[in-house]
Amino acid sequence: MVLSRVPLIGRLHPIIRAIVLLVLAILVYLVVTGVQVWLTSREFSPQRVSAIVVMGAAQYNGTPSPDLQARLNEALILYRDDLAPLVVVTGYKEKGRSFSPRPRPAVCTWSTMTSRRPRSRRSGGWTATRTWPTLPRLLKARHDSTVLITTDPFHEDRSMAISSGLGLVPFPAPTRTSPINGFATVPYFLKEAIAVGAGRIIGYRELNRLRLGFG
Repeated sequence: MVLSRVPLIGRLHPIIRAIVLLVLAILVYLVVTGVQVWLTSREFSPQRVSAIVVMGAAQYNGTPSPDLQARLNEALILYRDDLAPLVVVTGYKEKGRSFSPRPRPAVCTWSTMTSRRPRSRRSGGWTATRTWPTLPRLLKARHDSTVLITTDPFHEDRSMAISSGLGLVPFPAPTRTSPINGFATVPYFLKEAIAVGAGRIIGYRELNRLRLGFG
């Protein structure tokens, strides 16, 4: 390896040198992954699909957090642009909590978003589901496969990777009004770089099962 030829590294004990090289390799991997996550966050490709999938975020006793509200608002815009007949909000309510870090079905209603109702209840509407494994069953039962993924820009890469792993064909449609912006996104991008990097190695399904804080 080229790095082993660097004088300082070459003089290290073989075990220590191996650890240093491993750490450097991990750092390079995370940097490359972080760049990919950032590039994906800048993509916005709304088009006609089978469903709009809104990735879950916090809600408080039925009131969406600003983050979730921004995602729902974007989904409403896409729906009104007639890009999909169905909006699916993923998430669940964890036991023992007075509020959920994920949206409950009670939150996923049109009254949350607007006083206006869907133009046709037969062709459109809202539903809620957990990401694993309900989402693919729900969409495939409707013979759906193409989806728009609506979430925060920094969360788009992992959300699309998860959707692809579920057998769906995702297109990026991140919210353009996220309350998390500017320098405030730095820790979120770092977290997503780690989550995406880990997901590519151990699998997103396993990462989700372990619940390592990458919600």
